[in-house]
Amino acid sequence: MRQPRHCPAVLIAAPASGQGKTTVTAALARLHRNQGRKVRVFKCGPDFLDPMILERASGAPVYQLDMWMVGEQDSRRLLWEAAGEADLILIEGVMGLFDGTPSSADLARHFGVPVLAVIDGTAMAQTFGALALGLARYQPDLPFAGVLANRVGTLRHAQLLEGSLTEGLRWYGALSRETGIELPSRHLGLVQASELNDLDLRLDAAANALASSCEVALPPAVEFAAPDLMVAQPLLAGVRIAVARDEAFAFTYGASLDLLRAMGAELRFFSPIRDAGLPEADSLYLPGGYPELHHAALAGNASMLAAIRAHHGAGKPLLAECGGMLYLLDSLTDVEGTRAELVGLLAGDAVMQKRLAALALQVVELPEGALRGHTYHHSLTHTELEPIARGLSPNGGRGAEAVYREGRMTASYVHFYFPSNPVAVAALLAPDREVAFASESRRRTAAHTGDRVSSNSAPSTVGAGLPAKRP
Repeated sequence: MRQPRHCPAVLIAAPASGQGKTTVTAALARLHRNQGRKVRVFKCGPDFLDPMILERASGAPVYQLDMWMVGEQDSRRLLWEAAGEADLILIEGVMGLFDGTPSSADLARHFGVPVLAVIDGTAMAQTFGALALGLARYQPDLPFAGVLANRVGTLRHAQLLEGSLTEGLRWYGALSRETGIELPSRHLGLVQASELNDLDLRLDAAANALASSCEVALPPAVEFAAPDLMVAQPLLAGVRIAVARDEAFAFTYGASLDLLRAMGAELRFFSPIRDAGLPEADSLYLPGGYPELHHAALAGNASMLAAIRAHHGAGKPLLAECGGMLYLLDSLTDVEGTRAELVGLLAGDAVMQKRLAALALQVVELPEGALRGHTYHHSLTHTELEPIARGLSPNGGRGAEAVYREGRMTASYVHFYFPSNPVAVAALLAPDREVAFASESRRRTAAHTGDRVSSNSAPSTVGAGLPAKRP
């Protein structure tokens, strides 16, 4: 039997979005890293931009935790594995502490991780204590660590906020509202870490500011129960997958790429902006990102456009998500009205708008099986193509995203979380999709005859983890 593991941990949450959770989480991670501690950071819910910042702050990979998209078992595994190597685990929450189903509070309660509430102290004094007390007591069974003030003006301001705390709530310190600490944003969220030349200076400044206002001490240890560990099946053994990765295409889940490698795939990264052609590959994965900020450069790389058309023309698998799908359309027009002609494999056009078009968790029933993920975009796409499937939001959220298919090409606004159904992902990306289906068929046949074999995920239990067998 595997034993539980213990590690100091807190979940950083807030009353609402925009309170500075990422800045505070990054500051805490860099502060403890600078003390010589190994820090592992996780992000609640579907997010690509915050983890980029948090990886730079902590010096370690950042994965998502989510009771629906990732699933309870895989979230448990990730935390247990981190507890075996880290001196501190930090989890950045999503939206407000109690917002959504499941919420950050639900995750904190389920795994027994105490909440550190971040509250924007701008234009606030004693009311700070009332808000902190409400967060701490609203759900009596929620473990609560304390509170940290963000965007504080002066030392006297910080003292007022600390003095407003009642009922023994712990003060974790304060961050000032200095512009040199705050992380800049754009329409989809924070600016990508690779675009911030002074990011390390900002992170160190934030860590130093935090250290000057609080004790650099670890929170109490949390017990993380051992999961049922699973081992991936080689459904993509020897398959070479070209993965777009540059300023325009960077929205990938670390767990999704890990799964592809665990199933035997070789990942070959390339830049649609700068490279003249695709690497030698059997399959192509175009993740989301910011193609609208680089559509002129993408359109100008004619040899890459031709290479992607040739890949599709050869009948090879191609999976495109959100920004990757926009890249495959006939054209993309930015918010300034500048239009660029792109790959042209999907008949249609997209136009960027300043207003949010869709934000929702999604589950999509594909012919290969059900996949979970999320959608978040500011563009509108106009096409006469008929979708093969549409997403469904478990919370009734806006967005029933279409999935389009032309031959072996599958494209959608949905960012899929691959571990939610490894067999389906293998079928989408395997040169011979029947290989994955045959593997699953053999597993099911053997299961009926009583043989002990590996178990992949089923559509009704997506989120249960990697294709697996218990060691």
